[in-house]
Amino acid sequence: MELIILDLETILGEIQNKNHFAFKRLFDGMYHELVTYAHGYLFDKSSSEDAVQEVFVRLWEKSNRINLKTNLKAYLYAMVRNKCLNKLKALRITDDSNILNAQISLSFDQEPDWSIEQEKEIRNQQALNIIENLPLRMRSIVELRFRENYRYKEIADELNVSINTVKTQLKRAKAKLGELTVSLAILLFSL
Repeated sequence: MELIILDLETILGEIQNKNHFAFKRLFDGMYHELVTYAHGYLFDKSSSEDAVQEVFVRLWEKSNRINLKTNLKAYLYAMVRNKCLNKLKALRITDDSNILNAQISLSFDQEPDWSIEQEKEIRNQQALNIIENLPLRMRSIVELRFRENYRYKEIADELNVSINTVKTQLKRAKAKLGELTVSLAILLFSL
């Protein structure tokens, strides 16, 4: 369901009057679009969904205090962007390589100014950030496997876990890194 801008302004007024139907209509119409947008920052579907849901909860709870200087759609996008950046900040993931700014600039048809070496550095830094923020056991398994070149059995023995646990944790870690790789590849090859 696509919402037109004029309709969005009417919906905000209804939400301010605590009209549940209007809120549900806005949620249904914008949710998937905003989750896709959040995923561009967080590279994690679950975290992106959480961020968007938190934005909608805040919209409902604070609707009486909202005084828009722009349209509701732009306001929601700004709220999602800020929520995502706050989540990244809480995880201590920095954007020193300006990858997020590069993504945003692509949507405005601007050319990013980096070299092949900078692209590799961006990938490496983001991968290290993701690995650093993995759950402790998963991070230990990843480090033993890829930094120390341990075999599955050696990792299992070292951490006193089953080989299946090692395989599962590596699979989950690779999925997280894979999301980053795919997102970066799409970003870099769309130049």
